[in-house]
Amino acid sequence: MTGPTAAGAMEALRSRFDVIESTVQLGTRSVVIAHPRNSDVLISEADYVKDERLPYWADVWPSSHALARHVITLPGEGSSLLELGCGAGLSSVAATLAGFRVVATDYYPDALEFTAANVLANTGREIEVREVDWRYFPHDLGRFDYVIASDVLYEKDHAELVARAFDRTLFGRGRGVLADPGRIAAPEFVEACRERRMDVSVMERFPYDDGVRQQTIDLYQLVRLR
Repeated sequence: MTGPTAAGAMEALRSRFDVIESTVQLGTRSVVIAHPRNSDVLISEADYVKDERLPYWADVWPSSHALARHVITLPGEGSSLLELGCGAGLSSVAATLAGFRVVATDYYPDALEFTAANVLANTGREIEVREVDWRYFPHDLGRFDYVIASDVLYEKDHAELVARAFDRTLFGRGRGVLADPGRIAAPEFVEACRERRMDVSVMERFPYDDGVRQQTIDLYQLVRLR
């Protein structure tokens, strides 16, 4: 049996969504990320009433640019990498290009479909994708050499949830990387990580300006204290 083709995966998405493509420069490499044109039309009243769920995944956020540009420089060489909140998949594409064995997770099944299709289209490789709710974190996800996330601290209660997710999935000598544009829960996230004996520091700051959005992205590094 043969796996899905990139063209077939994209065609399936275009049959359900109004899809546009964003070209992103990652060092010397350009990648093309397909994603919905307008996230507002994806808002579900039922989902919002249930748990205030909004389709943030559908945009290619500045923080994902910063994270992807960092990840593609890492020596993947077959190491394992988990992405928390993969969205449309830009950072998972970068990680796959860098040689990592990637597992991409998100709360939205649609995000996982876009991520899988974008990785396949840009790298020719299939990756594992899993639907994950941080509030009910799966016990069988395993541990990874790298765990990454971008712009996931936009609600105060996400500080504890995201810190716990890093703690539960990083190997003892693993490394976490989180890109954040100064969201409300960032200080609480740092404290929650330190309570779990993970050292957190800002290793780099990325200025972002696309003519519409101007942000400075903090790139946090997480390592376990010995």
